[in-house]
Amino acid sequence: MQFLWAFLIGGLICVIGQLLMDGAKLTPAHTMSTLVVSGAVVEAFGLYDPLVKFAGAGASVPITSFGNALVHGALTELERDGWIGVVTGIFEVTSAGISSAIIFSFLAALFVRPKG
Repeated sequence: MQFLWAFLIGGLICVIGQLLMDGAKLTPAHTMSTLVVSGAVVEAFGLYDPLVKFAGAGASVPITSFGNALVHGALTELERDGWIGVVTGIFEVTSAGISSAIIFSFLAALFVRPKG
């Protein structure tokens, strides 16, 4: 049953993204930004962690979980370190993902030449 819920919730997030691109005619970048911000807003209300517990990878793998991680880190560090924690908490939680994206993008740029 856990796999079914992960599939349904993850699929629903993907369907929302596809509807934003097809129906609202948003670019992929606008769609991604909208999904990240929506994940952040849902986490700000304290609803994303229960969704991850319920749907597992269906909620933790899509791009909405990046917004969740940003807000979760900021709120956690705000409680621990005060207002400076808002800035440091964002990077503490997401630094591994951001660093790997930069490194792998650089490596891909070294070996793949765009056509044009």
